[in-house]
Amino acid sequence: MKSDELDNAIERGEIAPLYYFHGDEPYLMERAVRRLTERVVSADFRDFNLDVFYGNESKGDDIATAAQTLPMFADRRMVLVKRAGDLSAAALETLAACVTDPAPQTCLLFVGEKIDKRKRFFLDLAKKGELVEFKRPYENQLGGFIRDEARVLGKRLDGAAVEMLIYLVGNNLGELATQLEKVATFVGTRETLTVEDVREVVSDTKVESVFDLANALGERDLGKSLRSLATILRDGEAPLMLLAMIARHFRQLWRVRELTAAKVQQQEVARRTGINPYFLKGVMDQARNFTTADLRRVFEGLYAADLALKGVGGGGKPSLVMERLVMDVCGMGRRKR
Repeated sequence: MKSDELDNAIERGEIAPLYYFHGDEPYLMERAVRRLTERVVSADFRDFNLDVFYGNESKGDDIATAAQTLPMFADRRMVLVKRAGDLSAAALETLAACVTDPAPQTCLLFVGEKIDKRKRFFLDLAKKGELVEFKRPYENQLGGFIRDEARVLGKRLDGAAVEMLIYLVGNNLGELATQLEKVATFVGTRETLTVEDVREVVSDTKVESVFDLANALGERDLGKSLRSLATILRDGEAPLMLLAMIARHFRQLWRVRELTAAKVQQQEVARRTGINPYFLKGVMDQARNFTTADLRRVFEGLYAADLALKGVGGGGKPSLVMERLVMDVCGMGRRKR
């Protein structure tokens, strides 16, 4: 089962007796745990009907006992097992009966990062319950996530505001949701959130410097690029994350350059690339600063920097690796006038 399918099932009140949540997206997983708990157990009787265990602390007997206990003053109870990946083989063996013959009055939920579908425990659980994977969304899915979160807050964003938020925050869903809530609070009763609102509220975060660095590199402004880089590294941004953001920006530049060289109209360029028209002119201007050969060398430099940061071939000090990359990008071909 996918996470969106789970959301729809919870909304319809279709609750399975067994779940195992797993995946690499903690924000979506935590939100699903909260929604399922709210649906299964009334807040008024949660003290009686909700038990929480941790896999690294439980031998399985206490979980099994709680799962077999009848609910009080309610139709169902819930047993939540966090860090389920830390359950020992003996604990899983103890819980086998709960999985093959789940108690109808209990919703037993395991939460872990990884599963092994070859193991008997998970094969049996899938027959009686649901294995739900929470995957980190692809870049082109972030806009939909932001709009959905905004709708819950009673707000909507224009396209430029969505793109700006992604640029500034990246693909960390928890941080995206937090920053979006800050912007929504900032505008008060106004329904629409604009790009100016996002910049005003999120401007003090270190990720704005990444946005500035990407643009400075696209403009081939060496001084501005080095200043932005120094700020980012001083604030503790992970060099590999920074490298990924730079690569994203230059993928956009390359794609825009190809389309403009093919005489594609600006509106169509925006549609094909997914770049909001608010940002497109700046991206098109930057794309003109690089030939195809330049862009190929940029990606060769990004690959070399990636290997160096990972320690391949001896590696190097991260700050020096990034400074060398910045100087190479800004200095190739014809210099910025």
